Amino acid sequence: MNPSSIPTQGPDAASLADPVRRSIYQALIRSPVPMSRDQLVRKLNLAPSTASFHLERMVRDGFLETESRKLGPKTGPGSGRPTKLYRPAVDEVHLSFPAREYELAGRLLASAIETSIQTGDPVAEALRAVAYAEGQRLGLLAGNVEKALADNGFEPEADARGLVLTNCPFDRLTRNTQLVCGLNTALLQGALDGCNDKQHRVEPAPEGSACCARLTRPTE
Repeated sequence: MNPSSIPTQGPDAASLADPVRRSIYQALIRSPVPMSRDQLVRKLNLAPSTASFHLERMVRDGFLETESRKLGPKTGPGSGRPTKLYRPAVDEVHLSFPAREYELAGRLLASAIETSIQTGDPVAEALRAVAYAEGQRLGLLAGNVEKALADNGFEPEADARGLVLTNCPFDRLTRNTQLVCGLNTALLQGALDGCNDKQHRVEPAPEGSACCARLTRPTE
């Protein structure tokens, strides 16, 4: 199943507005087999109580189905209790996915245009300034850059060099590459500074990546 087209007929689509539930659902969509709560806890670095709350909410909202079976090679008496496993429910309507943040982009663009009118600064320069300030706010609010990016649609994934951004929340706006990528880079740098992250820096992503930028850890 393609994670960019998440089935949602019947379930309450508002359930996936929460970034934690989105990340859980995407992990399950991408997994070839059902997953347990503890497997999702390890994969997504969640507290067990947090994972349980969101999993049961998604079951109740109709996004997930469950089954119980024993894991591991042992069977029969003494092999332990069955484990509750979660898998996506199968339905027939599509929800826009991955996350997009066009409202955020629109708000920043409007603010930049207003600033440009007032100061005479070029719009692109004003946009970088307001995007940086917004990134600072998001970084301060989240407390760490990975959470700030996850909460705002970038879907960061760790690799050996730092963080890969597997989604562009401003995807349809990237025809205006210079303007939008400038916004994006300033937002990311602001997020790093807002949460006082000295371990990463913003760098251009390789051609063909989902996002124009990535975060890397400087080498010694």
